Amino acid sequence: MSMCVAMLIASEFMPVSLLTPIAADLGATQGMAGQAISISGLFAVVTSLLIPSIASRYDRRHVLIALTGVMLTSLLLIAEAKSFSTLMMARAFLGITIGGFWALATATIMRLVSEESVPKALGVMFMGNAIATAFAAPIGSYLGSIIGWRGAFWMLAPLVIINLIWLWLSLPSMPPEKNKPVSNLFKLLKRRNVAFAMLGVMLTFSGAFAIFTYLRPFLETYTHVTVPQLSLLLLGLGLAGFAGTYLATSLLNKHLYALLRWLPLTLGGVTLIMLVTGHIMWAVGITMIAWGTLNAAIPVAWSTWLSKGISDEPESGGGLFVAAIQLSIMMGASFGGLLLDHTSIAATLMGGIVLLVLSSFVVGNGSRIKP
Repeated sequence: MSMCVAMLIASEFMPVSLLTPIAADLGATQGMAGQAISISGLFAVVTSLLIPSIASRYDRRHVLIALTGVMLTSLLLIAEAKSFSTLMMARAFLGITIGGFWALATATIMRLVSEESVPKALGVMFMGNAIATAFAAPIGSYLGSIIGWRGAFWMLAPLVIINLIWLWLSLPSMPPEKNKPVSNLFKLLKRRNVAFAMLGVMLTFSGAFAIFTYLRPFLETYTHVTVPQLSLLLLGLGLAGFAGTYLATSLLNKHLYALLRWLPLTLGGVTLIMLVTGHIMWAVGITMIAWGTLNAAIPVAWSTWLSKGISDEPESGGGLFVAAIQLSIMMGASFGGLLLDHTSIAATLMGGIVLLVLSSFVVGNGSRIKP
């Protein structure tokens, strides 16, 4: 499952490091190319809302394997895309896997390990996130300059095939459970802690992805980086994710609500420093490392909240949780793209900062989101 997370994250966000060549090749603006991330988010939202009901009728093992097969299909279509519309269609397929896998991930972990081991198991699974964040963007940027952006996506295909075989061999049978109607997801929103938590989730991830999606245009415009420098900066950001994932996992049991409050606020502060010092290479390098550390800790913290805050309905809660995140990614990428195309890259980063600050205020001291 950790490898599947790595492949999903790599597939979903590799366009971040390849926005410029993708836009040039397909005759689109960088803002339009950023919508390739938005469209996968849209389909992930729909899938995450429907998947708990669908998956409850089948062996969970078979559902996860099928979703991985859809991811492979998406990668092959992206690599062969001859038009912007084909790219968007392929990204829609990827969105199906993203929504389905993430909606079921926490509930699956809860079925695979004991209750006390859930936070640690989630940390292990999110190491796949850290690995992909560390290497997907810089390797994508580097390979894109050598074999083209299509070649970069082709390189992912054999890894996904290996992952597909590994899942088939390693996942135990997880028989169907009682049917979970889609209405369960919306009933959860009547719970005060869930409603406030979902608002916090949406503001946090919208802010983070309004910034993250357009880091390459920022670095090219403000820092005037070369492709090798861009790859190194993205690698530093990604490697810092290991530290963020590890630190979050070690602090979650005692400081979960403090992390949910202060992580987005600190991330906004680091982004502001990056914007102010954007013309200084070494300063940008330091802030990119700090940004990667904080950003990687956020999904681990919120996934742990899910296992505690909606422990009685993990599948439906997971669907609602992922729908909120993917809707946020779609909105954040679209919001950032509009600001980039119609104002400036500075406006994009400032818009993301405002959303992050608001999320911190929504979480507050944690009392609103406690079960």
